[in-house]
Amino acid sequence: MLGGTEFVGRAITEAALARGWDVTVFHRGRHAPPAGVSELLGDRTTEDGLAALAGAGTGEGPDGGYAWDLVVDTWSGAPSAVRDAARLLADRAARYAYVSSRSVYEQPVPDGLPDGLPEEGPVVAGASPDAGGDVSYALAKRGGELAALDAFGDRALLARAGLILGPWENIGRLPWWLLRIARGGPVLAPGTPDLMLQYIDVRDLAQWLLDAARSGLHGPYNLVSRSGHATMGQLLEACVRATGSDAELRWTPAERILAAGVEPWSDLPVWLPPGEVYEAIHRGDVGRAYATGLRCRPVEETVADTWKWLEALGGEPPQRPDRPAVGLDPRVEAELLADPAA
Repeated sequence: MLGGTEFVGRAITEAALARGWDVTVFHRGRHAPPAGVSELLGDRTTEDGLAALAGAGTGEGPDGGYAWDLVVDTWSGAPSAVRDAARLLADRAARYAYVSSRSVYEQPVPDGLPDGLPEEGPVVAGASPDAGGDVSYALAKRGGELAALDAFGDRALLARAGLILGPWENIGRLPWWLLRIARGGPVLAPGTPDLMLQYIDVRDLAQWLLDAARSGLHGPYNLVSRSGHATMGQLLEACVRATGSDAELRWTPAERILAAGVEPWSDLPVWLPPGEVYEAIHRGDVGRAYATGLRCRPVEETVADTWKWLEALGGEPPQRPDRPAVGLDPRVEAELLADPAA
């Protein structure tokens, strides 16, 4: 496991340990990994940062084959870091699973393509496995895919995740809604409650990825729930129930929210108004992943378990230093809620 101490990497590590798998975690030492793993320390962004990994797994496995059955990589920075790790491990690991993103698809979606972008859809141009960290998120993830494919070929699995929610989240999307709703009172709810969402619980992502790798699947898979697995209303109502607060959801037209300068997705996490970006994020084709066993738990379970995790942390969720904090300014929310037209 390259990483394995936060959010997606941690969920995958926990899932592998629960299966009784032997797990080696290569990480920077900033956070403690789950108990029961073997640790290798190194920073893949520095010179000789892979030294500890270079000296590991050089012998044959117990059956005379690869030293490791699977490498999982969640890297979202410079593609060259994926390239270097994948090349180093190509003759030591049977398979390489790279957690990519549906952001790799060309946006906006070209005319003539059906609703629900499939894995064969056009991807962003100009990506390179040799790129540094000065590229966009989409180019970084596509470059990471190319790096994995270059080193592992048809032994590479590309999990193109969409919106990821659940315990250990260090982006802050679902935690922000839970903490805001826990404070109670009138809560600005964006748009309409029937807006369909498409997301995946991080634990469902982990289970599918491990099953897929064990089954020898390769190539790209859109890894997210079916559109409408939950609605915006169901998500926020689940937050009210989980927190036990007296919050009152005040559904406010998207036009009024946008006119106030509120940014979808960042100021109001998860939410996007109908349009091209919404279609790209919440209306993808996931038939291939479901056909290979993807199962997505109810939104109530994701929300309740995330709240329990937050409570255990004292209501202070972790925050990735390379991502901006999300959430609506309380003053802006109060102004919108006080508007007599609201």
